[in-house]
Amino acid sequence: MMKRSSRIRAWTACVLAALFVLQAVLALAGLADALWPSADGTKRQQSGGLTVDASHADQGYIMVKGPQTDKRLKFRVKCGDQTLDYDLNGKGEYEIIPLQLGSGSYNCILYKNVSGKKYAEEGRAGVKAELPDPNTAFLYPNQYVLYDESTPAVQKSSELCEGLATQKERFDAICKFVKTGFVYDYVKMVTVKPGMMPDIDGCFEKRMGICQDLAAMTACMMRVQGIPTKLMIGYLDNGMYHAWIVAVVDGQEIMFDPTAELNAVSKESEYTVERFY
Repeated sequence: MMKRSSRIRAWTACVLAALFVLQAVLALAGLADALWPSADGTKRQQSGGLTVDASHADQGYIMVKGPQTDKRLKFRVKCGDQTLDYDLNGKGEYEIIPLQLGSGSYNCILYKNVSGKKYAEEGRAGVKAELPDPNTAFLYPNQYVLYDESTPAVQKSSELCEGLATQKERFDAICKFVKTGFVYDYVKMVTVKPGMMPDIDGCFEKRMGICQDLAAMTACMMRVQGIPTKLMIGYLDNGMYHAWIVAVVDGQEIMFDPTAELNAVSKESEYTVERFY
């Protein structure tokens, strides 16, 4: 009897292990198109407190870190006549900065707060980017659309899109999930602080968010399915600051505004783009 019980326990353990492996394989299969950033060190520049790893500039992103400090850090990127500013975390850890403006020369400057509103230059670097496909930049996470393999929204995207062969099928499945499973967070809308970044995890967990949370979460779920997706930031025709997405589905750009789909803003609004990530 004891031997039979031992065999049953062993058989049960083997079945559970096999199921675990199968789940892992299915999850990986559902994320077969997902791309993940890295700092390989093959093209690294250091200047003062600034480190820029441009090993994957041809994929539309760079890895950037400043010094470990409790002072505020500003990272400025210039390309042509465009200038974009980012806050760095001060932890001395790499952050993902997109090269969303396409091929060209990017001038990167790090500033550290010295007192009040005064900043001093901490270092600078130049990055030459040649992007065979500029849409690749919108397949990776970045500082505004921040996620990794363990992000719950990433895992849900894999579940929703399992077995769906085309980009349009995946796009539709994700849009339906957002439209039917989320609500707009009106409390956060009136309490949000300036400069707050999109919160993908909080939005997914609570099933609610403001425009930037909903748009960033949707972009995350699209990107890991191989659908290039821009997080757009700008204004509605009433002057309201707003965020939405534009996805490239089978070569065609499609706009999707989660906030409008949740009836928090008018679907008839005109959109003006200020920047995108």
